[in-house]
Amino acid sequence: MMSEMTTTMPPLVAEPLTLPCGVTIKNRFYKSAMNEALAGRDCAPTEAHIRLYRTWAEGGAGVLVTGNVMVDHTQLGEPGNVAVEDERDLAMLRRWAAAGTENGAHCWMQINHPGRQSPITINQHPFAPSGGKVDGAYGRFFAEPTELTREQIHNIIHRFANTARIAKKAGFTGVEIHAAHGYLINQFLSPLDNRRTDEYGGSLENRARFLFDVFDAVRKAVGPKFPIAVKLNSSDVPIAIKINEQNGAPGGFSEEESIWVMKQLETRGVDLIDISGGTYSKPVIQTNDGAAEDRRRGVYFTDFARRIKGELTVPVALTGGFRNADDMEHALNEGITQMIGIARPIALVPDLPNRIIRDGWRGNVDLPRVSTGIKSLDKAFGGILVISWFELQMNRIARGKRPNPRSGGMRALLFAIKQHGPAALTPRRRKGHQ
Repeated sequence: MMSEMTTTMPPLVAEPLTLPCGVTIKNRFYKSAMNEALAGRDCAPTEAHIRLYRTWAEGGAGVLVTGNVMVDHTQLGEPGNVAVEDERDLAMLRRWAAAGTENGAHCWMQINHPGRQSPITINQHPFAPSGGKVDGAYGRFFAEPTELTREQIHNIIHRFANTARIAKKAGFTGVEIHAAHGYLINQFLSPLDNRRTDEYGGSLENRARFLFDVFDAVRKAVGPKFPIAVKLNSSDVPIAIKINEQNGAPGGFSEEESIWVMKQLETRGVDLIDISGGTYSKPVIQTNDGAAEDRRRGVYFTDFARRIKGELTVPVALTGGFRNADDMEHALNEGITQMIGIARPIALVPDLPNRIIRDGWRGNVDLPRVSTGIKSLDKAFGGILVISWFELQMNRIARGKRPNPRSGGMRALLFAIKQHGPAALTPRRRKGHQ
């Protein structure tokens, strides 16, 4: 899966970065969030989380962002999510944070609420900015949500702040607010999902109010010197919606709107913006073609990153498609990102940062094509298959084993069913990992 080593080192990826809050990160590797699927039915962190994050910390990344940590245990986005809404699991959270901050790494807790994007197999009573079932082929996998009242919105804002407070108390060194990929905050931002007529709906300023209220509450809870990142879609407009826009139908959260939101977050004191993207029902990255898809697409979201270069002073993390040191160095040299977001590669090569920075490795991480060997199954479970396959690799690392690139797709599906039952085979998000 990896080619030969040379002695050339990309100098920029090894450089430290100081955030607006004054905290310094040792290098530019940003391990982006992946759902580890390691929590039990009690939604608590486990020994597996500790072993996985210790391995990644020893692997040399500057920042490790956890998978989704939900602010409400009754509202999960995926099977195996951790949920933190009080201090009952503080001792285990402290061990998780301690493992993730070994070797000078930062470990940031990603905090989230799924909104309507909570599979019916694990939640029959989801909430959303507005009522109405999920449209399209995915609709049958989600229960019809209940529209949030103002009181419930304020309660969720409080939950985000409380989870961030607990994260800091436990020893996590930052938090990332998840405002992308079709989860609740993204639903508020999107005029396709948000049809409210109160102060949380209508104009962009109103649709962004929930995110801004969450950010301000989190900042108040953790103080001015604690890193807060926000994961934000560059755009969530699918091709079908763009076509409809030509006929006058409303579209989703656009690039222009995303840039405005980023600038507002900058004035509020955000420390880093994690650029991503996705659509309502068609994943952007969630494919099973592996290296072939990577070669076709290259590094994702670079056009948008170039567009905002010079628009922001806050550091940006660009995630998706980084598979070798040359692409990383080029992106940093071009100034379109200040952090190199990696997810899937580090699930296959946990010490990838060390290999590049310390050993001067200049090869390519070729992700495998994930297949069950049965075309109908691959077609039916394409995105889910890939997610499950990478969850299997993380599970192996957490058990002290090496990732196995030769694991087949069928093994991944059977693993997912064994771990989570039927819930493992339902769509869990609008966009897969990078």
